[in-house]
Amino acid sequence: MISKESKLLGVILAVLGVVLFSAKAVMVKLAYVYDIDSVSLLLLRMLFSLPVYLIIAFIVKPKNKSELKSMDYLWLLFFGFVGYYLASYFDFQGLNYIKASLERIVLFIYPTLVLLISRIFLKTKITKIQILAIIVTYLGVLLAFSGELDLSGSHLYKGVGLIFLSALTYAMYLVGSGWLIPKFGVVCFTAYAMIVSTVCVSIHYVATQDIDLLSYPKEVYYLGGMMAVLSTIIPSFLVSQSIKIIGSSNFSIVASIGPVSTILLAYIFLGEKLSFFQIVGTVVIILGITLVSKGKKTN
Repeated sequence: MISKESKLLGVILAVLGVVLFSAKAVMVKLAYVYDIDSVSLLLLRMLFSLPVYLIIAFIVKPKNKSELKSMDYLWLLFFGFVGYYLASYFDFQGLNYIKASLERIVLFIYPTLVLLISRIFLKTKITKIQILAIIVTYLGVLLAFSGELDLSGSHLYKGVGLIFLSALTYAMYLVGSGWLIPKFGVVCFTAYAMIVSTVCVSIHYVATQDIDLLSYPKEVYYLGGMMAVLSTIIPSFLVSQSIKIIGSSNFSIVASIGPVSTILLAYIFLGEKLSFFQIVGTVVIILGITLVSKGKKTN
C-alpha cells in the first residue's frame, strides 16, 4: 500500500501524461492539412523521438539486470510492438470508417479491459472504488460525446471492430508495462519499448509506402518534432512513472480524461465548438479521477 501523497502524485503524473498525449490529435489535424498519410506522420513522430530513446537506452541500464531472464526481454519486445505500434495502427485504421466521437467512446472501454486482463492473468483484485470510478468516468465520456454520436454508415461494424482491437492491445500494454516496469526500471523500460515500436513503424512504412519522407513542407517536420517532444517523449515517461506508483488499473481509469482533454485542446487551437454536454462530461470525468486519487487501495 502506498501513501495518499504518493498516490496523488501518481494521479497528477497520469493526468499530465494523458493530456500531453491528447495534444497529438490536434497536431495530427494540423499536419493533415499538408496532405500527409497517417503512416508517414506516425513514422516522423517516432523518428524524431528515436535519438532520445537511443541515448537513454545506452546510458541507463535495467534496474535488476542480473535477475532479468531472456523471457523478460521477449515480453518487452511483445509489449513494445503491441502498445505504441499496433494499438496506434488499429486506431488510425478504424478512424477511416467511423467518426472520431464514436472512436473515442469505443476506445475508452480499455479501463475495463485492463481490470479484466489483470484479474485473469495477474489475479489482481478489482476494488469497489475502482468499479465506481469506472462507472463515473464512462458516464462522463458518454455525456461528453452524446451530442456528436452518429451510428450511420455502412462500415460502422468494421470501424468499431478495429477501434476495439486498439483498446484491447493498449490494455494489454498497460497490464504488461505494470508488470515489467519494476524489473527494468521506468526510464529503461520506456526507452526500450519506444525503440521497439519505432522499428515496427519503420518496417510498416518500408513495406507499404512509396512516398519520399523528405518531400513534405517544413511545417510537417515542425509538427512532427513537436509531437515527438510534447506528445511522445515527455508523456511516455510520465505515464510509465505513474503506472509504477498507482498501478496499471488505476492509471487506465485516470486516462479517461484523454478524450475530454482532446476536446478542450481542439476548442482552443482548432476553434472547434465546446457543447454543454462536453463541459458536463468533463466535470463528471474529473470526479471519477478524484475517486481514484482518494481510494484507499491500489494495485
